[in-house]
Amino acid sequence: MADLISARLVTLGWRERLALPQLGIGMLKAKLDTGARSSSLHVDTLEEFQHDGATWLRFTMHVGRRHPLEVCCEAPALDRRTVTDTGGRRTERWFIRSEVLLAGQQFSVDINLTDRRHMLFPMLLGRSALHGRFAVDPALSYTQSRPLSAAAFPA
Repeated sequence: MADLISARLVTLGWRERLALPQLGIGMLKAKLDTGARSSSLHVDTLEEFQHDGATWLRFTMHVGRRHPLEVCCEAPALDRRTVTDTGGRRTERWFIRSEVLLAGQQFSVDINLTDRRHMLFPMLLGRSALHGRFAVDPALSYTQSRPLSAAAFPA
């Protein structure tokens, strides 16, 4: 039965390039982590504000390593949830819902916003986003082509 299910899933590596088109991010390197329940996105700054009676979040991040490009984003706040990190520390984080483009598929994902500056990847795609769509082979890396031109969004 497991072989039938995995035969329908696209197999990806433990790290891939993806896009967050609603946020204006054409390419971002992400770690695919089946051990993490939720997905996380690095932000340099984060502020909440009110828009039409709803809470929105404004945040910035830098995309790319060699020539980082600052991206300013706004998204409606989904909610605040407690997240337990790999060290067992519990913190309350803001979540947004955004479209992800990966391996030719576009789908909505709940993403928490946090400081990941000391991590190798600005985004972690957790098992809630992967479930039913992808299988992850830890022996593979970057199995998919870049979502958009590297010139528009540096690696």
